[in-house]
Amino acid sequence: MALTIDQLNAASPAEFVALLDGVYEHSPWIAERAARSRPLRSLPHLKHALVQAVAGATRDEQLGLIRAHPELAGKAMVAKNLTAESTHEQNKAGLTQCTPEEFAKIQQLNAAYNARFGFPFILAVRGPRGTGLSKKEIIETFERRLHNHPDFELGEALRNIHRIAEIRLGDKFGDEPALGNAVWDWQERLAAHSDPGYAEKGQLTVTYLTDAHRACARQIAEDMRACGFDSVEIDAVGNVVGRYEAAAPGAKTLLTGSHYDTVRNGGKYDGRLGIFVPMACVRELGRQNRRLPFGIEVVGFAEEEGQRYKATFLGSGALIGHFDPAWLDQKDADGITMREARRAAGLKDEDIPKLKRDPSQYLGFVEVHIEQGPVLTELDLPLGIVTSINGSVRFVGEVVGMASHAGTTPMDRRRDAAAAVAELILFAEQRAAKDDDSVATVGMLEVPGGSINVVPGRCRFSLDLRAPNDAQRDALVADVVAALNGICERRGVRHTLEETMRAAAAPSAPAWQQRWEKAVDALGVPLMRMPSGAGHDAMKLHEVMPQAMLFVRGINSGISHNPLESSTSDDMELAVRAFQRLLDDLSTEPARQRP
Repeated sequence: MALTIDQLNAASPAEFVALLDGVYEHSPWIAERAARSRPLRSLPHLKHALVQAVAGATRDEQLGLIRAHPELAGKAMVAKNLTAESTHEQNKAGLTQCTPEEFAKIQQLNAAYNARFGFPFILAVRGPRGTGLSKKEIIETFERRLHNHPDFELGEALRNIHRIAEIRLGDKFGDEPALGNAVWDWQERLAAHSDPGYAEKGQLTVTYLTDAHRACARQIAEDMRACGFDSVEIDAVGNVVGRYEAAAPGAKTLLTGSHYDTVRNGGKYDGRLGIFVPMACVRELGRQNRRLPFGIEVVGFAEEEGQRYKATFLGSGALIGHFDPAWLDQKDADGITMREARRAAGLKDEDIPKLKRDPSQYLGFVEVHIEQGPVLTELDLPLGIVTSINGSVRFVGEVVGMASHAGTTPMDRRRDAAAAVAELILFAEQRAAKDDDSVATVGMLEVPGGSINVVPGRCRFSLDLRAPNDAQRDALVADVVAALNGICERRGVRHTLEETMRAAAAPSAPAWQQRWEKAVDALGVPLMRMPSGAGHDAMKLHEVMPQAMLFVRGINSGISHNPLESSTSDDMELAVRAFQRLLDDLSTEPARQRP
């Protein structure tokens, strides 16, 4: 019999602990403390209560929890002293069938890890899909995490323990994340397509209108048709558009989706998660033969990253009439113009203006997206409510001083261009930290023609300044620019600064943000409100209709634009269920309350 939340709520404290035996390795105190959070509303609520019990523990208790876990392919496995749960997990990952070389490698890593951190390496070897990591993936993760800071690695160990517990709870409750698994599998299939030069290396790169990009569009269209969309098309900019019609003709439509192109050597989930989550919802509606009082339009936007051509948001921009015809003459690195690439793909330039949507026919735009940052994973929360997409300003600049001999120029006589930029970097870092959620980055830094024994006479740099609203962003920009002027005057150097991009902040529409909040709360997941530091297609749709976003936790420190970008099928399941709840709640709202 599968365990239920009702059983746990009705159990005595001792029974509660017994029912959760084996979820956390040899650590009954976690269940004892989590029992105080009853009544529990759902399985996600239970998971959070267990996480909070560990978060509130002392460091010695946390270390004791980590040390209660066996080494991977270690002495306990050899001696067959593992718990039933650990035996099952290590067996599923193939660790009980290591070759002598693999076993020796893991033993070497175990020794090095214990010497560095003082506790065993913990990894949820059943992986983000629950089906088991390969031994190659395990060894690569082991080697990578050996270089982490000890405090950070303690957090990684605890996060992996919580993932192990999540999988074990799923087994106890008979809870299979079927919808999350479907989303996971769609993304894995789509990741089979990659541009030449990257595919051969096992890297994922999909840029606008390459063969891989067009294969992705065809596959998304195929998956949409299999889900039961009423109509599916690849439009004049390469967007994949699926429509699921309303119960009655003439009803408004909810617009959703995200992009399917990637950065070079990127991850599988940035953008794509926001296509497949609503697709899973439509599939379930179709299976139920159910129509809503509004239509659903899911768009896989053809381009957002600006990797092949110097144009971004081509897909979402076309839907609001913001496709610049001048882009057609841009050339890629091989000299192929966008016009030529479009012609080869069978896309007609004269059809682009026809893609512009009438905002009055839409309720709004919602987007699901992997967080692309560490906040949710460090808080052990699966979902986040986006309050605003940050506004940003970008600059490229150069400081010009005087190149001179590094040995003979006294420190008080130098006009060091690099030192001036270094001072600017530190000021920008400190100034952004004074605000809530402002960020400042110098991502490019160059001393042209520099030499080890020459005081730098020139230094080129970039500036990327972002904040959740335009007023906060502009105040940050003003202070950083003023600081640059002051630094250069004081150091006797001069500078140039060119603004290359300015994007307005896109605050979430309050009513739509509240709908996401209600949906997440209904799952028993604590609400986490947060801005998005990255840009999204929602920024473009924000210009013509209300929008709001839902973030999904990423693992591996939330890293994105990187092959390590990942999420779990359990978190994807929650995203689908939150989207379903949003659709259900919207369906029951009086028509006059809908936009």
